[in-house]
Amino acid sequence: MEFELLKTDTGSAARAGLITTDHGKIETPIFMPVGTVGSVKAVTRPQLENEINAQIILGNTYHLYLRPGTKILEAAGGLHKFSGWQRPVLTDSGGYQVFSLAANRKIKEEGVLFQSHIDGSKHLFTPESVMDTQRSIGADIIMAFDECPPYPSEYLYAQKSMELTHRWLARCLKHLNETEPKYGYDQALFPIVQGGTYRDLRKISAEFAASMECDGNAIGGLSVGEPEEMMYELAALCCEYLPADKPRYLMGVGTPWNILENISLGIDMFDCVMPTRNGRNGMLFTWEGVINIKNKKWEDDFSPIDARMECETSRGYSKAYLRHLFVAGEILAMQIASIHNLAFYLDLVKHARIHILAGDYASWKNQMIPILKTRR
Repeated sequence: MEFELLKTDTGSAARAGLITTDHGKIETPIFMPVGTVGSVKAVTRPQLENEINAQIILGNTYHLYLRPGTKILEAAGGLHKFSGWQRPVLTDSGGYQVFSLAANRKIKEEGVLFQSHIDGSKHLFTPESVMDTQRSIGADIIMAFDECPPYPSEYLYAQKSMELTHRWLARCLKHLNETEPKYGYDQALFPIVQGGTYRDLRKISAEFAASMECDGNAIGGLSVGEPEEMMYELAALCCEYLPADKPRYLMGVGTPWNILENISLGIDMFDCVMPTRNGRNGMLFTWEGVINIKNKKWEDDFSPIDARMECETSRGYSKAYLRHLFVAGEILAMQIASIHNLAFYLDLVKHARIHILAGDYASWKNQMIPILKTRR
């Protein structure tokens, strides 16, 4: 994997770059649709490629390990061939899913013992086994195994968790260097910066991740319940210590305004389930603000979902028709809303990139955020 930094905004730390992988190029800043089990919910591959114009999607190691399992993935030739998606893929390490299974897991030095949410069977994730699983999935960018502390966490817990994450990172790197990719192309490892909400721990973790000299770096453990301003403060702090010549990935973030603010701090990559999850419940993100399409006010609004979008779905269906589909309980409603929201997120980062290259990102961002937050 290669990363080229093309331009930094004149009024902020926002960056435009280009990531090159064996499955294609990624223009940053970028948003990655979440394809948890190897599919983006309610969206087909041609829609992802042509309407949404996704450049990279995310798969989840925990879910893919449990189902369909590495045996099937390897027999298929990896996730790319299994799903038919031939553009880049990023996989997370499963650490966040283990974090969310707090009642059904036990963390120890060796790794994490957990129970499957599917059938209750017991499994052990270690740094080494997680690297093997991500080898089997065949993602272009893979994450180091980490522990994600909850919010809030006591200082001592956050410190011990961070130190465990660092030891696991060293084991991930060692094992990765001792094994080969399975499908004839390279995989880039990103360490994950942890440290809870403590500035000194975040600094230590970011410096440690940077010292590993990996192809890129991720920031985890934010957007887990802490106030937005705290998230921005800690993301900015991490960016101070992560190398400028490597891409920076802020995991699990977030709303359109979260993304624009974090881009201005120097973040390059984002993922979040919000556009699809909220879309399935009738919340639409548009260039004019947030819409609850189920509200009666849209019953006779025959204007497009978002006329500013190039996406055929966003321009080709009216608000009234989409509301009708939701009220009628039609599956198509969830599909249209998901496609629109993902297309909007990709359009948002595309315009962010345009303004970074033009050098006026900071003023554009400040103008856009109040509009994007508007509840219509």
